[in-house]
Amino acid sequence: MENRNAPRNQILPEPPCRLKWQLYPAQGEPEDSPLRQLGLSSLTNRILTNRGIASPEEARRFLHPALSDLPDPFAMKDMEKAVRRIIQALRRGETIHLFGDYDVDGTTAAAVLSLFLKAAGGKVDFTLPHRLKEGYGLNLEALKRIHASGCRLLITADCGISNREEIRWSQEQGMDVIVTDHHEIPELLPPALALLNPKQPDCGYPFKGLAGVGVAFNLAIALRSRLREESFFPRGNGPNLKEYLDLVALGTVSDVVPLTGVNRILVKYGLAELARAHRPGIAALKEVSGMESGPVDSAGINFRLAPRINAAGRLEDAREVVHLLVTEDPREAKRIALHLNELNSLRQRMEEKTLAEAKEMIDPGKKRRSIVLASQGWHPGIIGIVASRLTEQFRCPTILIALQEDRGKGSGRSIAAFSLFEGLKACREWMEGFGGHEQAAGLVIRPDRIPDFARAFEEVVAARVSEEEAIPRLTIDAIARLEQLNASFLSELEALAPFGVGNPEPVLGLEGLDVLGSRPVGRGHLRIRIREGRQTREAIGFGMGPRHPLAGEGMKMAFSPQVNRYQGSRNLQIKVLDLQREES
Repeated sequence: MENRNAPRNQILPEPPCRLKWQLYPAQGEPEDSPLRQLGLSSLTNRILTNRGIASPEEARRFLHPALSDLPDPFAMKDMEKAVRRIIQALRRGETIHLFGDYDVDGTTAAAVLSLFLKAAGGKVDFTLPHRLKEGYGLNLEALKRIHASGCRLLITADCGISNREEIRWSQEQGMDVIVTDHHEIPELLPPALALLNPKQPDCGYPFKGLAGVGVAFNLAIALRSRLREESFFPRGNGPNLKEYLDLVALGTVSDVVPLTGVNRILVKYGLAELARAHRPGIAALKEVSGMESGPVDSAGINFRLAPRINAAGRLEDAREVVHLLVTEDPREAKRIALHLNELNSLRQRMEEKTLAEAKEMIDPGKKRRSIVLASQGWHPGIIGIVASRLTEQFRCPTILIALQEDRGKGSGRSIAAFSLFEGLKACREWMEGFGGHEQAAGLVIRPDRIPDFARAFEEVVAARVSEEEAIPRLTIDAIARLEQLNASFLSELEALAPFGVGNPEPVLGLEGLDVLGSRPVGRGHLRIRIREGRQTREAIGFGMGPRHPLAGEGMKMAFSPQVNRYQGSRNLQIKVLDLQREES
């Protein structure tokens, strides 16, 4: 209900952290934009311009991506060598062993390769390391078991680029290794038969931001193309790779890689396959996640599907996930999905406990530019999630370390202004090992070195990120009016999706608002009634419950326009990101 008794000039309760607003630099007036010929709204023209899209042809490719726009997979370095060796294994009847990672990207990459190779008549086995017992990437004990089984061809999925010694051992034993990976390139590359990673400096593949599953999918495209040329499939053209894009979308979105270029094409079509849910494992996963049948978006992957898939690798054995994704048995799929759901609930409880303990360890009176915390009781499988929440709350790079006897396993998350991978690289003398991306990374460290590492890391962050850069910013695409948020804009918003890194949700501003009132909904959320001139609308403020009641004149609001689907209908939802008095 509206708070009718509140004075009209009431000051709204302050949020815990005030955001600094900034508008995208003007790129000319929308009326003068070449994009006008497409007949889009001025808001959409501005959003596209802010994403670096200047011509009508670029806009058409962005709004209506086509699978035919995918680059030639043979442009990737070593693709020819990889394809030639795999076809040799298929013709000889060799068992091909896959070695994947335990996260969503790794499990989907392993599933894509397993499904394709089996469809091509191959003999396939796979291994996923146990996070706690074996850690990330290839390990010698697992390789010894794989070699003893008679394997002569090993293909990695979302790992391997940093496993120089393990791959050297494998090659010496006569076991060929093909690496499919997308992580940062180390100074010394492993001596694999073929290295598929577009980030190699001499790789001709034009798009460098693929996830691990994207690299694996390119290998499948190249394999099918060459097998077709060799008339390998006597009864048709082989597997329909479009049906694999549900798995590609899952891994790509969850691994937080840029949703631009090739990834945008793969995810756009992959979301349609996820909506179709033709795979028993996907249908079961959607059901236990509480998702309606039908459309799936990036948020549905990030907040519903991916956490349940990741729960297995965090707490138990990720091999179960691959079984879920490749099974054709609905009953088996339902059993595994239910188990993943239970593991996710356990993960959530452990996460809340760890978060509370970490906050107690932070000295509120100490000025800091980074957070490095360690504890004996933390589970290595969930510290990355907690680090992400602390980074979001305290707006600084955060590393949590789970101590286990004589070593600590750490996981970190960062802010936009600081590359965590480069920061760790500057502190590498204190660690046993590290790896990852700009915004997320992992490390191994001896407990006695943590204090020195924490001091060194704090110095690196302070030297590379100014206090001004560390202030959280909210970049506004355009100042809008409520009347512009109509049915036409809703359709254009759907075409702008999927949203993620490189193509964030649009952020719009509203000015001269009257906040008529608020009412609590759900768990800590608010429905906020706003008025601009004669237009009145409702907005949703997720997590804004503590600011109830809200009312006041002369307000400005930053929000993300979203497509809200419920029981078959769709409408435009105003998700509040910030609400301030105009003079602030």
